[in-house]
Amino acid sequence: MPNQTSRNATLPDAITKPSAWLGTDMARNPAAWIYKLSVNDVRDLEAAATHFQSLGVDVGEISEETFPLTTFGEHISKLKQTLLSGVGLEVLCGLPIENYSQAFVATIFCGIGAHIGSARSQNAEGHILGHVRDIGADANDPNSRIYQTCERQSFHTDSADVVGLLCIREAKEGGKSLHVSAESIYNRMKQECPDLLEVLFDPIATDRRGEIPQGANPYMEIPVLSWHEGYLTVFYQRQYIDSAQRFEGVMRLTPLHIEALNMFDTLANDSQLCFGIQLQPGDMQFIYNHSQLHDRTGFLDWPEPSHRRHLMRLWLSIAGDRPLPECFKERYGSIEIGNRGGIVTNRTRLHAPLD
Repeated sequence: MPNQTSRNATLPDAITKPSAWLGTDMARNPAAWIYKLSVNDVRDLEAAATHFQSLGVDVGEISEETFPLTTFGEHISKLKQTLLSGVGLEVLCGLPIENYSQAFVATIFCGIGAHIGSARSQNAEGHILGHVRDIGADANDPNSRIYQTCERQSFHTDSADVVGLLCIREAKEGGKSLHVSAESIYNRMKQECPDLLEVLFDPIATDRRGEIPQGANPYMEIPVLSWHEGYLTVFYQRQYIDSAQRFEGVMRLTPLHIEALNMFDTLANDSQLCFGIQLQPGDMQFIYNHSQLHDRTGFLDWPEPSHRRHLMRLWLSIAGDRPLPECFKERYGSIEIGNRGGIVTNRTRLHAPLD
């Protein structure tokens, strides 16, 4: 049935927030979303990581107090505002990871994350530090996670307020990081095809890919777009929407839904709306999932296992964030601000594997 809260809401003719950017403008103005770490920033991060490691505590238990920052803490405050009320993404460049062990890199990344928000579980095993790489998973298997393949991911959101990625190694070819504003897609659809835009506010089934909370369906029904308390919030993974149609009893996609989803995908890939960046080793990318979608192009990896593409990932819940509609409880369990997001099942135990 339609999402009554969204369908009956008065939708704006256009969203004019900083997060409703055009990719062409972002590509021309990298200063809006790239921050180059200074020598002092790096020293501050290294000192905090050294302090944390001296405590002998698992990196999964890192906190603001155990990862104490001085000068760089000021920038993290600005970064949070960039995510919540600015353009919605930032890339930190210049961490010299070639000088560090993998444990030291993970400590810095998780420490920055702890200052941004609380870490959330990224899978049924309770990993709060994820590892994005091709493990040979079959992209056509409806129980596979797309990030564990070398295929194009397609534009999507992750199941948390903020997703962070740190590049450890690049692929031999490809693997470019892509970005698009959901608010800019909304603006174009509102102008050009408002009838298709309207159906994106209907609940649409998304496959849980086998990571099912106790008592829940193997799919969730959350609209692609929700309008709630003055915010447009996006929730999207097209492959998982398509594969959810395999389940008995699931709400079936109508031809109009499919047309709307296809238009959403077309606009996400529009060269005026989206832009990309090739992350370098040591680059950290933070994305606000409620207004932004991200993607990764397919890639050709190195034959040597030690050289293959590898990114670390964090899912974070951030204090002071927007309210979410009730339907997000299907994914998050709780929609409590600062304590929501992630994947939790009856076998989940939070920890941070270093590899």
